[in-house]
Amino acid sequence: MNYYDHMRPSHRLLFSLLTACWVNVHAQTPVPTEAPAQSSAMDSALFYQLLLGELNVQAQEPAVAFSLLLDAARKTGDEALFKRSVQIALLARSGESALQAAKAWQQSVPASQEAVRYVLQILLSLNRLADTQEPLKRMLALTPRQERAATIWAIPSLYERVSDKKLAVTVVQKALTPLLNEPALGATVWATLGRLWLSAGNTVAALDAAKKGQNFREHQDHPAWLALSLMRADVPKAEDLVKNHLANQPSTEFRMAYVQTLLLAKRHTEAIAELQHISKLQPAYAPASLLQGAVYMEMRQWDRAQTNFVHYLDLMQAEIGGQATAPAPRGLSQAYLSLAHIALQRQDLSQAQDWLQRVDHPDDLLPAQLRRASLLAQQGQLEDALTLIHSLPARSATELQLKRSTEVQILRNQKQFARARALLEDALAHNPQDTDALYDLAMLAEIVDDLAEMERLLRQLITLKPEDPQAYNALGYSLADRGQRLPEARQLIEKALTLSPGDPFIMDSLAWVAFRMGQNEEALRLLHNAFKQKPDAEIAAHLGEVLWVTAQPDEARKIWREGLQINPDNDTLKATLQRLRVEL
Repeated sequence: MNYYDHMRPSHRLLFSLLTACWVNVHAQTPVPTEAPAQSSAMDSALFYQLLLGELNVQAQEPAVAFSLLLDAARKTGDEALFKRSVQIALLARSGESALQAAKAWQQSVPASQEAVRYVLQILLSLNRLADTQEPLKRMLALTPRQERAATIWAIPSLYERVSDKKLAVTVVQKALTPLLNEPALGATVWATLGRLWLSAGNTVAALDAAKKGQNFREHQDHPAWLALSLMRADVPKAEDLVKNHLANQPSTEFRMAYVQTLLLAKRHTEAIAELQHISKLQPAYAPASLLQGAVYMEMRQWDRAQTNFVHYLDLMQAEIGGQATAPAPRGLSQAYLSLAHIALQRQDLSQAQDWLQRVDHPDDLLPAQLRRASLLAQQGQLEDALTLIHSLPARSATELQLKRSTEVQILRNQKQFARARALLEDALAHNPQDTDALYDLAMLAEIVDDLAEMERLLRQLITLKPEDPQAYNALGYSLADRGQRLPEARQLIEKALTLSPGDPFIMDSLAWVAFRMGQNEEALRLLHNAFKQKPDAEIAAHLGEVLWVTAQPDEARKIWREGLQINPDNDTLKATLQRLRVEL
């Protein structure tokens, strides 16, 4: 082959110079007489071939480059050249060429784990599932015995994006069948197949695999992790297998994952009991105390929450000691923020400020300082609050928007409507398509009862972001709350719900328009679902009012009390109780 003939004119000068250098070096280099040099595959012809291949890569001619480099790889058996050939084919989005190179690599270097992994991954990307059985078996055979369980456990991640999940189970099962009864690997094999069955929607087979996996002595944690996934999928009897594993001294990681599963199921009392057990087994394990505090805070048991957060801080102080950490572990900031929240629930603004000042993790620093600014404003120090906001650095456009929204919210709360409006109008003057500023300005117009301006701004927002449910919902709710154009209000809110299905606040809006249209049963159904999904003071206000109107005063009072516990300062809830002249 005359490689020079394939070159672009623009590359020939470089090629000629490099050739001259190569010849000159060989002509001037003395031949050693004592120790003969080891033979190398890199002769001048191969050098030219590789050079030409890379030049074609730069010239965006991957087909020629691939052919040259694969030919060189076959001649030399060099794994780096095979890998480079595969990469060039993948960059050119030629899966078949990549597969050709990977198979050639595997044939040339049969003991190469990397080669067989490339073959397997390329076949999966080409969706040729049936062809992956042999490469999978080969990959396992080449894996060192001590690494085989981990390799088998990782197999589902290789097949997670395939379209035919059932075929994936069949292929992998055939590859793993010889290992099903192997004492050291059986548990992992069954658990792996169970994960694939779960992905394919066959929970019965997945549960059966978890049961079979638990019969093996080694690697019983893999079937337990499968059982935990089944438990999260609400599969009956899965928790029995989880508890079997809990009785056999599992890892702390597994116990904490079980706690998170309990919390997802809203089983707070059981989660607390398990966390206390973890703390008893490992008194210095700080994350258990942090999570206990978070659970107690969600349960609104402020004293117990505070005790656990403070205990977490003590444990972390003992762990860190005098060591400087920059930044400090994020758990510390989360504890400080939580303690500030508890102080606010007790109306102790000074203590809340103290906790917030301690937050120093970069991801929490800005929200904490903005919260401090809000507290300063609540204490009558409006200008100090605004000065603090202006002094805070912002690392992104999102943080800039967060600063502005906080400033607008503070000005709204302090009835400084003109200043808030000027701030938002200035933002829009610099960027007329700033949808966040448009929305905030629309809500400000509603507060000052400029409904025409509010509607104009919201419709402008709908034009700019037709797939965003926020403006549809806000406009629909505003019309419904005033009893105006109710069919149109319902249409707007239903549009919002199609864009964000199941959103509890949009469900609340839809319930409110149904209530205004006299459809009380539908309103109650929607409000019960919304409040169950998201306990919120405003949803509680609406649910309580519909219950009150439908002659269910005791249930209404119960819901309103819950709403006041969630947020005693909610304006909608307070206005509802005052308008209906209800005393709780």
